[in-house]
Amino acid sequence: MVNLVALQRPLMHWLMKMAGVRPYTVELEPGTAMNFWVPNETLDKPKKGQKPSVKASPTKPVVVLVHGFAAEGIVTWQFQIGALSKKYSVYVPDLLFFGGSATDKAERSPALQAECLAAGLRKLGVERCTLVGFSYGGMVAFKLAELYPDMVRALVVSGSILAMTCSVSDETMERLGCGSSSELLLPSSGK
Repeated sequence: MVNLVALQRPLMHWLMKMAGVRPYTVELEPGTAMNFWVPNETLDKPKKGQKPSVKASPTKPVVVLVHGFAAEGIVTWQFQIGALSKKYSVYVPDLLFFGGSATDKAERSPALQAECLAAGLRKLGVERCTLVGFSYGGMVAFKLAELYPDMVRALVVSGSILAMTCSVSDETMERLGCGSSSELLLPSSGK
C-alpha cells in the first residue's frame, strides 16, 4: 500500500521553502523536543554540518498555526502558510508525538502540549501571537490562551471544543472500552 502523505512530503517541503519557512527543532528540556516550521529570517545560515540557531525575533506580526490530531503541522496548514507568510511571521509547530516532536514525560494532555508550545515559542523569540487552532489544536490553543493570556494577541479556533471534560467523555470512553481519551488517542511512545 502506498503512503500518500510520504509521497507528498518532498513537495510539501519545497512549498514551505517557497513560502519562506524552514524546519527547526527546539529542545525544551532533556527528553522533550518540539519541531517547528519557522520564518527563514529568524534563523542564521549555518556552516555546513552545523545546526542553525535563532538569530532574531520575528519582524512581522506572528501567526501560530496549531494542527489537529490527524496530521503534523504542514500537512494540515500547507495551503494557508504560503498565503499568510506574505504579511505575517508564520510558525507551524508539530505537537508532541507528531512530525518528530517527542517527550519522555508520561503526561498526555492539551495542557502539556500548550506548556511545551509556549516554551518553544519563547525560545524562538515569540512574545505575542495570534493563535489559530484546528480540532485538537484548538483545544491546545484554548489551553495556551488560558495559561498564558499575555502571550496571545488573538485566538481563532475551528472544529473544536473548549476542552475534553469528564462529562463530555466518560460515557463515550466507556462505550469504546477505554479508560480515558488519552488512552484512546495518544500513543504511549513516539515510535
